[in-house]
Amino acid sequence: MSAARILTSGPVLSRPVTFVTGNAKKLEEVRAILGQSIPFQSLKLDLPELQGEPEDISKEKARLAAKEVNGPVLVEDTCLCFNSLKGLPGPYIKWFLQKIGHEGLNNMLLAYEDKSAYALCVFSLALGPNEEPLTFLGKTPGKIVLPRGPNDFGWDPIFQPEGYDQTYAEMPKEEKHKISHRGRALALVKDHFAETGYIFKT
Repeated sequence: MSAARILTSGPVLSRPVTFVTGNAKKLEEVRAILGQSIPFQSLKLDLPELQGEPEDISKEKARLAAKEVNGPVLVEDTCLCFNSLKGLPGPYIKWFLQKIGHEGLNNMLLAYEDKSAYALCVFSLALGPNEEPLTFLGKTPGKIVLPRGPNDFGWDPIFQPEGYDQTYAEMPKEEKHKISHRGRALALVKDHFAETGYIFKT
């Protein structure tokens, strides 16, 4: 069923939602999870790298993006949080990974018995430059392990979700999407669009 048939009543949006990302793998996952449920386009924007709590960072990115696009936007902030380190690296995982790699991330936990962690995804939706962003959080518990699987998407090779003997990188994509932090957050986004019934002008 097409999105046009699903979204038949509710607030009118002047254009499809712009998903702000320059990460091709992330865009591939979002397209695979959302399918045709929400009309969206992608755009790379150079937004400032903010500091703070994940939800606050994601909301502020949405505000800035909505002003630049002058329309509805969806932004994402992804975190990998080590319980032994009280949630760090958290939203700064991208920079930690670039600087020290998978081995360095493992080494951060050498002094701790507790290797548990959780992956957190925060999507923020701003319907326009003057609209307060809505946030949708997805969380998957797991643990940090030595890297296994293809090394083509961020920290996936070192994160093993709870209840599985495979890392994100080793899992079939369809299985990962069902239980991943991103999949869980996007399920809430889809529910919001279905319940609100936005109409997209064409």
